[in-house]
Amino acid sequence: MVPQLDPTIGSSPQLSPELDPMAESRCGYVTLNNLVSYLGKKKREAIGVNGGVTHLVYPGAVHSRFEHSLGVYWLAGAAIQKLKQNQGLELGIDNFDIQTVKLAGLLHDVGHGPFSHLFEREFLPRVVSGCKWSHEQMSLKMVDHIVDEHHIDVDFEMIKKVKEMIVASSELTLPKGTREKHFLYDIVANGRNGIDVDKFDYIVRDSRACGLGCNFEFQRLMETMRVLDDEICYRAKEYLTVHKLFYTRADLYRTIYTHPKVKAIELMVVDALLKANDFLEISSSIEDPSDYWKLDDSIIKTIEIAPNQELKESRDLILRIRRRNLYQFCNEYTVPKENLEHFKDVTPQDIVCSQKNGGAILKEEDVAVSNVRIDLARGRHNPLESSSRLPVGSTFQCTTFYIFISFQDYESKEKFPIPDNRISHLLPACYQDMIVRVYSKKPELVGAISEAFENFQLKTYGIKAQVHETPEKKKRRL
Repeated sequence: MVPQLDPTIGSSPQLSPELDPMAESRCGYVTLNNLVSYLGKKKREAIGVNGGVTHLVYPGAVHSRFEHSLGVYWLAGAAIQKLKQNQGLELGIDNFDIQTVKLAGLLHDVGHGPFSHLFEREFLPRVVSGCKWSHEQMSLKMVDHIVDEHHIDVDFEMIKKVKEMIVASSELTLPKGTREKHFLYDIVANGRNGIDVDKFDYIVRDSRACGLGCNFEFQRLMETMRVLDDEICYRAKEYLTVHKLFYTRADLYRTIYTHPKVKAIELMVVDALLKANDFLEISSSIEDPSDYWKLDDSIIKTIEIAPNQELKESRDLILRIRRRNLYQFCNEYTVPKENLEHFKDVTPQDIVCSQKNGGAILKEEDVAVSNVRIDLARGRHNPLESSSRLPVGSTFQCTTFYIFISFQDYESKEKFPIPDNRISHLLPACYQDMIVRVYSKKPELVGAISEAFENFQLKTYGIKAQVHETPEKKKRRL
């Protein structure tokens, strides 16, 4: 019989080889040692649905961040075990390294708030002036809180490295020269080129849950990766496999995560949270982990069942979502490629100010705008190029690029870059789309807002950038 950890407050779980088995839908049977199981279960209490509100449009997308984190935990372990199998003596990989990388995989997303990125990118910037908060930064605080609050006996150096690995792809990452075994930081959150097991898991998991085909095979990359000069590299022949990783990710964003109906619901959830914030003080919990861990997707149910008059507007919005009375999609356009570099987010004010005289008088509160960025994980740049920059605050910043690093065969000790034009002329010359979508919060204003949106496009670009007119049937809907 497998021993179970007693999660009583004040207990001091020890790191042990005893295993806690869990059946996981994508990875199969995953085993956790007692400490990792304990940390993971505490994480599960704090994290909601993986896809924000995606499940309200794609009902199969109901997996949680705990499931995703189990998958990343498993893949991180598989990745480092593969490196140890092939280069263990050369790289000096030990059990400490293996446990640290796996723990980073399990805890990498513990700082996420309600409805995932919606909370961080859409809600907080509108209620906290100059907000620099990030879920990666909160993850560091949550890890410390879990360890301290529950008196977990774990090596201090291990937790330190776990936290460094969690922020390895963020602005909080440490300079390369301060790390040993730098390749270990490429596994969970790869700040050099974005090829990491976090993406391996959610791309395959979300594609399957939403019925989207996925021809990206992470197994090929896991099987062929090698460490050269302290950097994880891949065989040159896997260049197109890596491209599939980033294009499948972009396809998920375009088809699933930023689906027009998904974005409409997100806009309504954000409005509901904004209207409830003064009364519930939702944003006040972001600095204190002891409060923050209590904040999850259930905040919507809290608002929905509360009798307080102060929450009536929020309740009404949630009721509209339940009844599928959503903000009405008016139209969208893709920003012309030559305008991407200097693009500024379009606001409701931009649309209202583009209205011509006559008809209904629009107000900013009648209009919702969604500025959707879809890229291959590196903005307007090729994801298979990594940048090296001087520290912020230097007199100048110089960016140099090197292409996806590969090796010729398993006997090779040399890594080298591969320019795109040596692979295929079918690869794109542009790596980012910017889509501007406009919604009407009131069905009767769809026509007026659609017309103002067209005027905005003509004023900004000299053309109607949208593909087609807003259907007359939608304009007449009351």
